[in-house]
Amino acid sequence: MAGGRIRAKIRRSSLYTFACHRPHPAEEDVQHEIEGPGYSRIVYCNQPRMHEQKPLRYCSNYISTTKYNFLTFFPKAIFEQFRRVANLYFLLAAALSLTPVTPFGPLSMIAPLVFVVGLSMAKEALEDWRRFIQDMKVNLRKAGVHKKEGVFGLKPWMKLQVGDIVKVEKDQFFPADLLLLSSSYDDGICYVETMNLDGETNLKVKRALESTLHLDDDPTFKEFSATIRCEDPNPNLYSFVGKLEYGNLVYPLDPTQILLRDSKLRNTAYVYGVVIFTGPDSKVMQNSTKSPSKRSRIEKQMDKIIYILFSLLVFISFISSVGFIVKTKYDLPKWWYLQVPDNKGLFNPGKPLKSGFYHLVTALMLYGYLIPISLYVSIEVVKVLQALFINQDIHMYDEETGTPAQARTSNLNEELGQVDTILSDKTGTLTCNQMDFLKCSIAGTAYGTRASDVELAAAKQMVMDLDGQGQNGIPENGDEFVDSEIQLESVVTSKDEDALKPPIKGFSFEDSRLMNGNWVKEPNENVILLFFRILSLCHTAIPEQNQETGTFTYEAESPDEGAFLVAAREFGFEFCRRTQSSVSVRERYPTFQEPIEREFKVLNLLDFTSKRKRMSVIVRDEKGQILLLCKGADSIIFDRLSKNGRMYEEATRKHLNEYGEAGLRTLALAYKKLDEEEFSAWNEEFTRAKTSFGGDREANLEWISDKMERDLILVGATAVEDKLQKGVPQCIDKLAQAGLKIWVLTGDKMETAINIGFACSLLRHGMKQICITTNTDTLVQDSIQKTAKEDTLMQITNATQMIKLEKDPHAAFALIIDGKTLTYALDDDMKHQFLNLAVDCASVICCRVSPKQKALVTRLVKQGTGKITLAIGDGANDVGMIQEADIGVGISGCEGMQVGDESVSLPLLYAVMASDFAIAQFRFLERLLVVHGHWCYKRIAQMICYFFYKNIAFGLTIFYFEAFAGFSGQSVYDDWYMLLFNVVLTSLPVISLGVFEQDVDSEVCLQFPALYQQGPKNLFFDWQRIFGWMGNGLYTSLIIFFLNIIIYYDQAFRAGGQTADMVAVGTAMMTCVIWAVNCQIALTMSHFTWIQHFLILGSIVTWYLFLLVYGEMSYALQVNAFRVLLEVLAPAPIYWSATLLVTVLCNLPYFAHIAFQRSFNPLDHHVIQEIKYYKKDIEDGHMWRRERSKARENTKIGFTARVDEKIRQIKGRLQKKYSTISSHAVTHQT
Repeated sequence: MAGGRIRAKIRRSSLYTFACHRPHPAEEDVQHEIEGPGYSRIVYCNQPRMHEQKPLRYCSNYISTTKYNFLTFFPKAIFEQFRRVANLYFLLAAALSLTPVTPFGPLSMIAPLVFVVGLSMAKEALEDWRRFIQDMKVNLRKAGVHKKEGVFGLKPWMKLQVGDIVKVEKDQFFPADLLLLSSSYDDGICYVETMNLDGETNLKVKRALESTLHLDDDPTFKEFSATIRCEDPNPNLYSFVGKLEYGNLVYPLDPTQILLRDSKLRNTAYVYGVVIFTGPDSKVMQNSTKSPSKRSRIEKQMDKIIYILFSLLVFISFISSVGFIVKTKYDLPKWWYLQVPDNKGLFNPGKPLKSGFYHLVTALMLYGYLIPISLYVSIEVVKVLQALFINQDIHMYDEETGTPAQARTSNLNEELGQVDTILSDKTGTLTCNQMDFLKCSIAGTAYGTRASDVELAAAKQMVMDLDGQGQNGIPENGDEFVDSEIQLESVVTSKDEDALKPPIKGFSFEDSRLMNGNWVKEPNENVILLFFRILSLCHTAIPEQNQETGTFTYEAESPDEGAFLVAAREFGFEFCRRTQSSVSVRERYPTFQEPIEREFKVLNLLDFTSKRKRMSVIVRDEKGQILLLCKGADSIIFDRLSKNGRMYEEATRKHLNEYGEAGLRTLALAYKKLDEEEFSAWNEEFTRAKTSFGGDREANLEWISDKMERDLILVGATAVEDKLQKGVPQCIDKLAQAGLKIWVLTGDKMETAINIGFACSLLRHGMKQICITTNTDTLVQDSIQKTAKEDTLMQITNATQMIKLEKDPHAAFALIIDGKTLTYALDDDMKHQFLNLAVDCASVICCRVSPKQKALVTRLVKQGTGKITLAIGDGANDVGMIQEADIGVGISGCEGMQVGDESVSLPLLYAVMASDFAIAQFRFLERLLVVHGHWCYKRIAQMICYFFYKNIAFGLTIFYFEAFAGFSGQSVYDDWYMLLFNVVLTSLPVISLGVFEQDVDSEVCLQFPALYQQGPKNLFFDWQRIFGWMGNGLYTSLIIFFLNIIIYYDQAFRAGGQTADMVAVGTAMMTCVIWAVNCQIALTMSHFTWIQHFLILGSIVTWYLFLLVYGEMSYALQVNAFRVLLEVLAPAPIYWSATLLVTVLCNLPYFAHIAFQRSFNPLDHHVIQEIKYYKKDIEDGHMWRRERSKARENTKIGFTARVDEKIRQIKGRLQKKYSTISSHAVTHQT
């Protein structure tokens, strides 16, 4: 690229007065002792084999995010499976089935356990294999490494070793933590994008030591050798302590020479570096945690239910054993025909307690159907199918990148429906790092006719609210005032020919007064000229010319600068060239048709920092006039204006407030003319401070800079729109209406995070901001730490008290805290107070936070609130919080995610690999939670409740019969009946419930977001509902057993006068169980397709087909079940009538319950189902809209809350205007 050669010749050191000071030679000679604990790492540069022996055997560059490896899979997976208490019980039962006390054959106990555990382990292996494949995509990426004799070759990342010399080219990611040796620039600087580490989009400048600048070509490394002594691996991204021993001299190292893994080389053709930290030792991996094993809350609660059922199992087994002991001791000796005691000693009247113990073991196995072993495998199947539906959802498919949603683990599907707090990264998750120049204020005049989304939405909502209605004291005949006020509040977007032009990236400005050179006709032409020149000159960007089109694009430190340069270009001031000491601009002035290239000499540049909140450039124009051009935060600029420079201050402040209400990012622009003597005196003082050394160097530079940036003259202000990812405001609004709390955790600057908060409606104009910060720059000394901690605690206490004393019900608070302060707020003695304050605020923004702090905040919210958290991010800096949260979501739809593409963003892959779910864009989170989360929660909850119901209904009948049969251990059911009950006869309908059930369809879920709160409130899996289903199972078991006994006991049931034997009664009871539980699940379902009809009816038909086939088998003769249906039960009318009677009585209480609930105490989805059933949503649109407006949680964040606030303001002004008009009318009549 031609532009690259030009850029490579620029010596940029003179432009960076703060960040990139090169060590003085005298300073380089100082010996820095860094030995001792924590500083033991030794790196032999260009000699990687030296590190293969102890004690220097460092880890490889291989990274892994898998849960298992080849050796640990079997033991760890077995442990995971037998953490489930039901599986432990069945393991014990399977072992006991090999003993004489078993009532069943060993195969019937061992086979289901092996099947269930094996299937679950296979699912875990498949999911972990996918993680391994993605790991290898990273590990097998190639990097240029010095091999020998000055020759470089490609080597996989995983093969890199400490001490290797690596060559990284433009737009590539650093494969490990490197020490910068040299770059394509003469003075050894390079530009690094650390967005994936700290969230910051502006480029960082790194600088090599002067002693290694000559290592700028491959052959120069032939004889290169040096030693690095530095700190041990640690997670601190912003510090590094070490020294380089090279050429018999020692040079101190600091973070400006360190290139961190997963940061990206920008605006630099190439760099050379030596590997210091590899793989797990690198700082980004030090900030990550091992892949946790996550279990959903429902699954944990299910274990508690298992404990309850196990207690019930032990209780009834104990009762059965006591009854058996009594029978054995007193009745068994009378029954001489039983030939007791038997050979095995199981029935011995002489030792009743021993026999009772054997019977206890038998009973524990016999009543084991109370604990459903098939529940786990059914849930596994259901969750896999649910995950498949999530993956195949076309509404979560991103067409631009071709990326679908991906459920990377299916264990947490139901958790999606119970989320209380979302913790989100900012850069790349909420934003797409693009700014659009939208409006500006110049010389007190506002320019820009395009309305913001907030203004348009408020106007639209006002029309809907006031259309044909006289509300809040505003009569219907006041419509003309309403219309005029709305026109004032929302500027209509122009519809001229310019609107038909293709959009320009970074420029959405529309106003013919400034475009196409028309600005020269404005009354303040000279001020406008200064405004455009500040935009085109006050920056640090580098131009790149497209050789085909001749147009320029800009490599800027921040998206704001890029937007300003694009705006300047469109206005006719095109920045086209930068040299070491000058900037050239093609100005379409004084005539717009003929551009003139003008060169401005750059005399000095004062950087933008988060502390200064401004930047300035001092230039000399072609006439020799020296100008200081400054841009910065309005509060900073206004404080520095001269008395005669405030001419436009009042109007500009008004415009800035309006821009702020519209969610735009604003900067003020000012200038100052300097004479030669004034500049020379200042520059001499500044140069002297810049070349000095000592602890007060930075403070002196700041003081001298501040002295120059005084007595400014205000020019105007800019308003740029931070381009959020598509649909982000709408998604946040919907999630807020669903009652979810949203926190933003970003490594970006506080002011940037606040602007993003406004852009996505987490913050709004009028919301009270609580900013908790510390004023100390260095927090090392104990006294300073103590003072900062006390100050932080006081700020938290005062803020908490302020919220408690607030009386306005519409008041909203936003908590904003930086990373330094967060360090103290997360201390054990303060973190709960911080959390209580955060919970009381409508929104929380944590800025300048490290990846470790993101994880710690997530842990605090998760453990402190006890509610389910979801973390969403896109970069390697988000891995910690993604793994720490109950649910981790990775953004996978960014450019470069395609496999095999050399531009694949590896840090983005880290976030996806560590996540539980991956979506292409943040906006898809709305559907993932509000639709799929809601469905999955209710499906799993209803499925589990139903499972316990049917097993209690079936299992207790076995207990009743055993009591009825003298506690003999005899089952009323055939072994095959019991084996098929859970596996075949009732398994598929319950799976269809878990996969296809919908209380409402997806569109209704999105229209009625408050339905989502059924999950966080746990309405469908609380103890009341669980015990209700258990009670229903108990009632059903009583009806089935005793009605069948009453009907069939001691009387003829066939035309021939035959009485029913045990097989006939058992088969009749089993028929009633099959009918009752399948009718029950039909009553439970709200949504039917042909699949549910087929499976429910198919289960009943399968039972009868099984009886027909089973009755014809020779095995049926051995158990006295020959043609049990065809010849024994089917000819008897009482069999069919009893089945009908028992089925109706079993389901009558549940039917009565749902009828009463829907009539007198309906849930939200019941009301919606009724409206949809009677088509009221079509016939009565007003009622449907009214119900929709009620079906959202009261929230103080989101677009809707912002619009509501705007409407309250407009209504207040309308009310005031109408009152004024009415009073004038009354006065006139008088």
